[in-house]
Amino acid sequence: MDFVLTYILPFAVILGVLVLVHEFGHFILAKLVGIRVERFSIGFPPRLFGKQIGDTDYCISAVPLGGYVKMSGMIDESMDQEGLKGEPWEFMSKPLWARFLAIVAGPGFNFLFAAFVFAGTMMYTGMEVPLKSNPPVVGAVVEDHPAAEIGLQKGDRIVSIEGESIDEWTDIVNIIHKAPNQEISIQWERKGEMFQKSVVPKEDAFRKVGLIGIEPLMQHKDVGFFPAVGYGFKSTANLTGLMLRSFGMLFSGKVSVKEGLGGPIRIAQMTGETARAGLTSLLGFAALLSINLGLINLFPIPALDGGHLVLLGAEAVMRKPVSTKAKLIFQQIGMAIIFALMIFVFFNDIMRIVS
Repeated sequence: MDFVLTYILPFAVILGVLVLVHEFGHFILAKLVGIRVERFSIGFPPRLFGKQIGDTDYCISAVPLGGYVKMSGMIDESMDQEGLKGEPWEFMSKPLWARFLAIVAGPGFNFLFAAFVFAGTMMYTGMEVPLKSNPPVVGAVVEDHPAAEIGLQKGDRIVSIEGESIDEWTDIVNIIHKAPNQEISIQWERKGEMFQKSVVPKEDAFRKVGLIGIEPLMQHKDVGFFPAVGYGFKSTANLTGLMLRSFGMLFSGKVSVKEGLGGPIRIAQMTGETARAGLTSLLGFAALLSINLGLINLFPIPALDGGHLVLLGAEAVMRKPVSTKAKLIFQQIGMAIIFALMIFVFFNDIMRIVS
């Protein structure tokens, strides 16, 4: 029971919320552009149970690792080709821009969800900002990093770098970030005594910036609504860029697939560990997963939103719709890829636990 409450329940709740947000994006944009929604499913087919309300069947399906919105006249995960009658409310009867919005809205809502979670958390908890001090004060030194190797300590005041006077912490960041793997000279003050040494910042593999392993002395600051919203969108944009670079490293072979890919078991484990750290940490982790879900769905793989966008792109280039037969084959290939990937990540997670 403790295992269920610690790992399974938080994972199920977060996954359910993220899938709901994603599919609601498709649902609401489809409605706005006049596309009839036949099914709103949490989980992939086959359908288990649900309730028909108006034109839409709201249901739970057998494969719980996702969900879909079935739009009238659209070949999708359900492989259903019935009802392709050319009615005005069907997906294919709408202009290209309307179909594009209905598809891209799913990932878009995942990014919006992350931004507003970050914003709400920031408004609730406030934020830690570098203490205003001239010269700025070191609040922490990371072990086994260049700063620790040259003897920098907590409480030291950074006076200059490469002869440039330092007035605030952003000056330190700007100079060091621009000098990965380059020797730079740092001067600092400790209890009235001056020190000066050379250091070579390490290059951060993801951000491609220099780091020496120091953090500023922080102070708490309350955040209002508009600054918090700005912070939320900025954080989402930064993390999206970071994830794109990590995917690039994964696909290029710089990071092994076994180490880089995590499936439901690993995510459930991480969710449980994050939940133990408190609600704020859990919400932040949910926002990260939401960004990840949005990005993955934009991959040009059949059956994902990115695959549907590929079909729309092909239609725009050919200036005619892709045939129903081709769409069915495209979706079948996509479902096969997704199920193969599911099997791999499950096996990978299990082997990681065993090892």
